[in-house]
Amino acid sequence: MILTAYTILHVAISLVAIAAGFVVVKGLLTANRLDGWTRLFLITTILTSVTGFGFPVDHFMPSHALGILSLLALGVAVYARYPCQMAGGWRATYVISAIISLYFNVFVLVVQSFLKIPPLHALAPEGTEPPFAIAQGIVLVVFIVLGVLATKRFRVAR
Repeated sequence: MILTAYTILHVAISLVAIAAGFVVVKGLLTANRLDGWTRLFLITTILTSVTGFGFPVDHFMPSHALGILSLLALGVAVYARYPCQMAGGWRATYVISAIISLYFNVFVLVVQSFLKIPPLHALAPEGTEPPFAIAQGIVLVVFIVLGVLATKRFRVAR
């Protein structure tokens, strides 16, 4: 019962993080800081990664490696955004690390969708089949494009 509640909380935080992340990306693409949305995105994405380590397992898994990478990217994003105020090269560093952080969340969303949604699971029961690879490839390409565009378009007010 407690694990079910914990899972629901983790998923809810993750979905809020993803939604807020897409709002932040829209802001980056339109050169709008969206300070409140950014704070929500960063906090919930950090919480998503941290709560991901709270599930009972008996060995190190790929999800743990992704959680560590996510927290590293988030640490860079927070540092670039707040202490460095996105000055100079920290602007691009912030944009790229924020996009990477959102990508990691969406990557996990796709993985979990293929595991938990029956029609998707039927297409890729092992998670190694072409439909899964194609979906993840599309997500990766979309995030690369978003990252390039956001880096070019987002400017910090002087």
